Amino acid sequence: MTNWTTGVCEANGIHIHYQRTGGGKPPLVLLHGLTGNGACWTPLARALEGEYDVVMPDARGHGDSSTPRHGYSYEDHAGDVIALIRALGLSAPILLGHSMGGMTATVVASLAAQAIRGVILVDPTFLSPQRQREVFDSDVAEQHRRLLGQDKCDVLAQLRSRHTHRSPEMVELIASARLKTRINAFDVLTPPNPEYHPLISAIDVPILLVVGDAGVVSLEMARELQSRHSHIQVELIHDAGHGV
Repeated sequence: MTNWTTGVCEANGIHIHYQRTGGGKPPLVLLHGLTGNGACWTPLARALEGEYDVVMPDARGHGDSSTPRHGYSYEDHAGDVIALIRALGLSAPILLGHSMGGMTATVVASLAAQAIRGVILVDPTFLSPQRQREVFDSDVAEQHRRLLGQDKCDVLAQLRSRHTHRSPEMVELIASARLKTRINAFDVLTPPNPEYHPLISAIDVPILLVVGDAGVVSLEMARELQSRHSHIQVELIHDAGHGV
């Protein structure tokens, strides 16, 4: 990790902060979910840095990236990723996105498939219109607003009790990321999400869809997507929830 660098690139009138392992290897861009940031990928990046130049951006409204007043749709997030790829001169990167980052990666791949080599979608937010409305109408944003007023020690204690199977390092990274997520970022939950079937049809690079036993995308839904789109490979992680 000693050779990792941090930087900021200009994208669509804002600044996107990122970490990068470097080293002239094939590029891999990791896109986090809502309330995460690039640093949350540290353990995975450590495992992959020998083979890949891993780039870990903070999405707008997260981490050390800008927080514009408006502009948190998936199209906005995707535009930032495309601008980042161009600004860093990344040649045919693989995109790996989790949750919100998975939907963002799907939009990026549908718009700029010629610029990437493949896409890995880890339990992306492929939600039915009804589920989108339920999430939007829920108190998740209000819960986060309350969390932002708490001390980091309290947030850590809550996360440790809730995620007993996670490493101390991961819990620390998640706590730090949540406390650096601005409330504006929750605008991404505003329905409707992009329609994922047409997006996937527009992607002509290989797709790996990774799901858990108890995540957003069920194995049945993953298999149904695979039956309709031949370029999708599905991987099931047993005993895993949304945080695959």
